[in-house]
Amino acid sequence: MHSLHPITRLLGLALLSSLLGGCAAKDVATHEPSQGYWAYFGTYTGPKSKGIYVARFDPRTGSLSEPRLAAETPSPSFLALSPGMDFLYAVNEVDQFEGKKTGSVSSFAIDSRSGDLRPINSKPSGGAGPCHLSAHWGGRNVLVANYAAGTVEVLPVNENGLLGNPTTVIHHQGSGPDKQRQETPHAHSIMLDKAQQFALVNDLGLDRVMVYRFDPKAGKLTPNDPPSASVAAGSGPRHLAFSPDGRFAYVNNEMALTVTTFAFDAERGVLRELQTLPTVPEGTGRAGNSTAEIRVHPSGKFVYVSNRGPDSIAIFRADPKTGMLTAAGFEPTQGKTPRSFSIAPGGRYLLAANQNSDSVVVFRIDEESGKLTPTGTTVNVPSPVCVEFALIRR
Repeated sequence: MHSLHPITRLLGLALLSSLLGGCAAKDVATHEPSQGYWAYFGTYTGPKSKGIYVARFDPRTGSLSEPRLAAETPSPSFLALSPGMDFLYAVNEVDQFEGKKTGSVSSFAIDSRSGDLRPINSKPSGGAGPCHLSAHWGGRNVLVANYAAGTVEVLPVNENGLLGNPTTVIHHQGSGPDKQRQETPHAHSIMLDKAQQFALVNDLGLDRVMVYRFDPKAGKLTPNDPPSASVAAGSGPRHLAFSPDGRFAYVNNEMALTVTTFAFDAERGVLRELQTLPTVPEGTGRAGNSTAEIRVHPSGKFVYVSNRGPDSIAIFRADPKTGMLTAAGFEPTQGKTPRSFSIAPGGRYLLAANQNSDSVVVFRIDEESGKLTPTGTTVNVPSPVCVEFALIRR
């Protein structure tokens, strides 16, 4: 199953998906094989959860089987797939690994027939509290963001899915105006652009989207010129998603409950702010509320942001020419604390992971309006955080 060269696997996958790395964006637009997909769920482990769970998903009907444990591993909160869907990578969101103050990253081989995961190896994440990761299209690198440490790391990976020692570790410097949340840097996500030339890192503690030039052969990150773009002070940028053509980048601001639209110059790696809109109704306070996830529909027509506290998903229409957003309503997630959600292969369904109600809820997406409608399918997943889809092969 793993004999194909990474580039060969990538070319085959080009018909299947738009790979942006990590749980933050991997939406398959058109291909709907009869055998369906495995839906993998990253979780926080504890009394209920033991690791990564898996269920069978049918992108034609939106049906989701009862999840089962695919691999036991500590707090695999966010997941990413290799280009050929042969391997799954997970951050282990912990503060200690091999006796050192760092989290870890784990690699698993996917049994595409059964959905089971076979552990390959684990490596330090480059700091405490890893919270997000992305996989390079060429299959050579995994990029990691560490929230507690305020660091980013690049790990090489070979054709057998084996993680190597880090080739880059960068520690951010500075702070933000909120002394409780922004006392130090907090790297919250790391995303590669469509051409895989730049890595964009949302740092909640700095109110900045850091931009790095990425050398996949050497596994190196170097600061771009300019090195970052800013959001409003105290906003706390969390996750980022690109438009399908890569011309626009959308950032959900965790603390301010807003979404910021940037124009992205793919040649120079430069972000230019276009607008910022609220993700909650007017009058909603910040206390106890925050945004979590952002996704762009594979059609490019809609952008979605989850709100924790209000427990809703904000819906926006996107102008494909200008990138500008228009608010189009809200949909309750039928559970508590929607930590993340994913748009399923085919673009017809959205799966919302409600962390504090141990549930994943399936919604139908209206292809004209972008509105969400619960299908009635809800499955139990303990402390779900992330959803990823891998093709079932027979």
